[in-house]
Amino acid sequence: MNDLAKPYLTGHYTPVADEITAHELTVRGTLPPELNGRYFRNGHNPKPGVTPTHWFKGAGMIHGIRLAGGRAEWYRNRWVRTPYLEGVPFHGTELEVSAAATSIIFHGGRYLALQEANLPWEVTAELDTVGVYDFGGKLTSAMTAHPKEDPVTGELHFFSYSPFPPYLTYHVADASGQIVRTQVIEGAGPSLMHDFAITAQHAVFLCSPVVFDHAEQSGIPYRWHDDVPFRVGVMPRESDRVTWFEVEQSTLLHVSNSYVDAQGRVVLEGPRFDRAGWESSWKWWVGAPAYGPSPLAGATLHRWILDPATGKATEEPLDALNVEFPAINDAHTGIANRYSYAIAFPGAGLSGYHTVKFDTASGRRRLFSHGEHRMPGEAVFVPAAGSNNEDDGYLLTIVSDLKAGASELLVLDAAELTTVATVELPRRVPAGIHGHWIEDTK
Repeated sequence: MNDLAKPYLTGHYTPVADEITAHELTVRGTLPPELNGRYFRNGHNPKPGVTPTHWFKGAGMIHGIRLAGGRAEWYRNRWVRTPYLEGVPFHGTELEVSAAATSIIFHGGRYLALQEANLPWEVTAELDTVGVYDFGGKLTSAMTAHPKEDPVTGELHFFSYSPFPPYLTYHVADASGQIVRTQVIEGAGPSLMHDFAITAQHAVFLCSPVVFDHAEQSGIPYRWHDDVPFRVGVMPRESDRVTWFEVEQSTLLHVSNSYVDAQGRVVLEGPRFDRAGWESSWKWWVGAPAYGPSPLAGATLHRWILDPATGKATEEPLDALNVEFPAINDAHTGIANRYSYAIAFPGAGLSGYHTVKFDTASGRRRLFSHGEHRMPGEAVFVPAAGSNNEDDGYLLTIVSDLKAGASELLVLDAAELTTVATVELPRRVPAGIHGHWIEDTK
């Protein structure tokens, strides 16, 4: 196949070839005065002439927009300058050789670019690369790109997974960024574990049928195996004992949230792939023959209810839309939430890309259509000043417009999914992966 036909190098995903900085961006509408901070969004952006063998293997580039006082002060984009960016290959054990392309977080006073097979890479508030970060030598294995910050304690919960024993290691860093707990999780296997969850009392781990396989030649050596079940591990935070629940064979890339319900059961929600949906999506991610029109196919919002007292698990579909990149109001991480947000991909009755809001209590949903040739990114929730309700706030998303050859930062009302403001960006921003809003007070 011609490399130019790789789907992750074309259309909304076409990489940009350089780094720029622009000041005093045009704003349409009125930016809420409480939006004082930085919106950073990471994603795969290989250098010109480089064709990665898998979407997930493109070098990381962070796009940033600084908002303050109702103004969009600047936009800038910067590659994370790791050895991988300069052509040093990653073979599976070089923890510093990271694409650093999946997400970016702020914790303990540091901005960290993350990719799950490697150590974090620290950048500055202006997106200049500082260097590899290992928590003062206490982290000696890879770090997930999806850590969870406890909204009450400020602790950062995360994990390392590996195709070789120990397959899964759990870590906790305190609010200052010091690792205070490291524990091997017994009973895990060599699964591709992209995400996990916490409740106020538990850590929740996902061991899926997508497991390490030498036969996979894409550079991400994992494949679906029909003989491997999907298991969810629930571990009380004050314990090291894990209860594993076997559920219907499927897999998750991303978790919406998890919490304990009134009956003491652990509830887990997120977009669920069956085998057909996973393998169709994988074809797009590697550019295999007969790949589909978008990178996500067949993932639908699902709920699992796990009862540690009885060892029983039940599960149910929540919606039929084809969705991914779920988000919530982060103040509800680990506690009961009513609302979640996601990107709705074409299919299941939709012809274009939408931002969707799910009301998981009533079963209703609300859609915001982005229009023809336009694709939103992951929606990042920012609470409104003086908010009282879970959905009092704003959603921030970068929208790629292929027809206009441009992009914008869209600010939506999170309750009504209506446009509040739009920031015109100085260039087209490739469709990316995960973003984060960092308030100036942090």
